[in-house]
Amino acid sequence: MYYSDDLVEEVRTANDIVDVVSGYVRLTKKGSTYFGLCPFHSEKTPSFSVTPSKQMYYCFGCGAGGNAITFVMEYENLTFKEAMKLLADRAGIKLPEEEMSEEQKREAGLKAQLYEINRLAGTYYYHQMKQEHGRRAYEYFKKRELTDETIRKFGLGYSNPYSDDLYKYLKGKNYSDEVLKESGLVTISERGANDKFWNRAMFPIMDTNNRIIAFGGRVLGDGEPKYLNSPETRIFDKSRNLYGLNYAKTSRENYMLLCEGYMDVISMQQAGFTNAVASLGTAFTTQQANLLKRYTKQVVLTYDSDSAGTKAALRAIPILKSAGLSAKVLNLTPYKDPDEFIKARGTEAFRERIMNASNSFLFEIRVLSRNYNLNDPEQKTSFYQETAKKLLEFSEELERDNYTQAVSKEFDIPYESLKKLVNYYGGQAFVVQAVRDNDNAKPKEKLKNTKDEGIKKSQRLLLSWLIEEDRLYPAIKDIISAGDFTEKLYSDVAGKLFTQLETGKLNPAGILNDYINDDEEYREVAGIFNTSIDESQMSSTDFEKAVTETVRRVKKNSLDYASRNAKDIKQLQKIIGEQSKLNTLHISLQ
Repeated sequence: MYYSDDLVEEVRTANDIVDVVSGYVRLTKKGSTYFGLCPFHSEKTPSFSVTPSKQMYYCFGCGAGGNAITFVMEYENLTFKEAMKLLADRAGIKLPEEEMSEEQKREAGLKAQLYEINRLAGTYYYHQMKQEHGRRAYEYFKKRELTDETIRKFGLGYSNPYSDDLYKYLKGKNYSDEVLKESGLVTISERGANDKFWNRAMFPIMDTNNRIIAFGGRVLGDGEPKYLNSPETRIFDKSRNLYGLNYAKTSRENYMLLCEGYMDVISMQQAGFTNAVASLGTAFTTQQANLLKRYTKQVVLTYDSDSAGTKAALRAIPILKSAGLSAKVLNLTPYKDPDEFIKARGTEAFRERIMNASNSFLFEIRVLSRNYNLNDPEQKTSFYQETAKKLLEFSEELERDNYTQAVSKEFDIPYESLKKLVNYYGGQAFVVQAVRDNDNAKPKEKLKNTKDEGIKKSQRLLLSWLIEEDRLYPAIKDIISAGDFTEKLYSDVAGKLFTQLETGKLNPAGILNDYINDDEEYREVAGIFNTSIDESQMSSTDFEKAVTETVRRVKKNSLDYASRNAKDIKQLQKIIGEQSKLNTLHISLQ
């Protein structure tokens, strides 16, 4: 659904940033700004700021920032469309209805029916568990020490030991065989209709909007398979969903616990570890890793401590790394799974294990070592060789060296020997030459990077001051233009900001709306508008000096760039003339 810029701005301005954020975060006013503990990362000292004049929030700890729309998107994990609806409803603004083709209407209608069928099935299964004939399932859950509150929260239930029980119930709700077949809950053939699940303890699978999209069923008594899941449907893709994520997404922990099964998630969440999720009866997928990346940067693998759990962890680690997630592995020994550990040792001991979870690479090396008899010199040498080859996974020299040191220390391998072995397998001559070349270029490269970063900081600082100091724009508008900001993004932002300042309608939070579809640019623009130094400790004279020096740096960098690209001598002479004026530049804010 497309919303016009005017409508987006109407919704945003109707929702004061302080009112919105204070509904989620306890804020304390300090001067003209509000502060609180950041809801996007764990911290003990408030670094999360909300500035009414900018209508923006920004965390100086983790860099999260934006306006009212992006706050609810990030906090509630909503899409832009969902955040717009939430804030529009909050402000009493009616959004336009989305125009759909006939085919889209039919598809939307079918999906709506499938969601409703799954909801009805979930209610039905829960009701059956409460009957005498469903006592086996209820006793199974109670044997696993689940409370009635937890059973209700996860909607656990029971499918009767009849092959068409649910089918008859749903037919009584006037659903056609065609639609029921699409739900995946029944199979229909020439021989009749049969339920997908019967005589099983039932686990509703929910999406992040708390809608039931499928089910998992555990057989009660003998039978195969032990666990059975719904087939994929129009509303259920098992590779793109995670069990328990609808609850885990609201956890304020800065990591997610990735488990093997439904009961692991349920028991862990009941114990207070509300950031636990599990894949859906299949191996962990790239799509699930990308889904986790929306909510966290670190994943702790809590798979069973048996060989199957170890293999699953080894498969998951490279998937998590390729998605840009940091992975750690929980040591559950001597217990089989998280549920068994928590029941035996308690939640505090489990939390301590989480805090001491193993680095995923060191975990892989430990598993590798099990394949060798380290008391045998030949096998010990083979283990060292395979370890050296594995260390080559780190392309960055510093990171590779850090891990070489860690492996050397843990397995008592002489560091220098291991490092030489790593270099040998990586092509020793190439590595040595690369290091030499890098060292030769380092001073010049470092100087360039430092200069570039300094210029960027000056440009960010100037843009931030322009929205904080209403005296500044009139004092510099004849000196600095948007084109003087040599960073493309900064130039774009400056152009929008200068237009607002020229018309007297300053609205930095509105500028953010233009970057809402690009996470990287959005975070950078939010950071631009919150770049600052402690001006409160400066006298007015010192602040003028700081402004003058910042303007001089931005302008000089722009002129230097222009001189390198001058097309003729006349243009170059003009640039040189402007450069000489910078020596006597003074910005007065009186």
